[in-house]
Amino acid sequence: MVKVINSVNLYVLSLVHKIKNLVKALTKLILVLFYFCLTNLNELIMKKLIFALFAIGCVTLSADAQNISENAIGLRLGDSDGFGSEISYQRALSGNNRLELGLGWRSGNDLTAFKLTGLYQWIWVLDGNFNWYAGFGGGVGQVSFDNDFPGDPDNETFAFAAGDIGIEYNFDIPLLLSLDFRPELGFGDFRDDVDFDIALGIRYQF
Repeated sequence: MVKVINSVNLYVLSLVHKIKNLVKALTKLILVLFYFCLTNLNELIMKKLIFALFAIGCVTLSADAQNISENAIGLRLGDSDGFGSEISYQRALSGNNRLELGLGWRSGNDLTAFKLTGLYQWIWVLDGNFNWYAGFGGGVGQVSFDNDFPGDPDNETFAFAAGDIGIEYNFDIPLLLSLDFRPELGFGDFRDDVDFDIALGIRYQF
């Protein structure tokens, strides 16, 4: 009985240690992302910086195959620029590549909208169960206006291109937590500029 209690205590301590490390890593990433947003770089400099960071990361970090889950489904909880909550599904394509699909929605007093997103991602080992990933993609969406002005269209379909960079922790149980930063460039009257979406992901792996 004593051995069982000691084993449980060791497991709990190990889990607490892992959670603390996750919180520290996510906090650092949040601070970096907020600083990046607050610098108010113009669109051209922003694109060059994102491309440079991505290229440097691909060259300097090991791209050894990471044992990622074949499937993962859950929620991506973002801010208003990214339409808020999103149903997210990930499908592994190889040892360190996967496809992510998302269905986002927003419902308010004056509009109802949905957005479909598709991203191709690369995953690299950061430290232990920590991974970092980057990718690109795009999608389409539609907005329906409830209180539009006379003469204005009742709805609009738009398209967008997106980049993605984030960090994730793969628990020993089938749980995957992530925090990612997704800049999106919209094409349409409703979304015709660059939006920045920061989101927490909670997914079940199978």
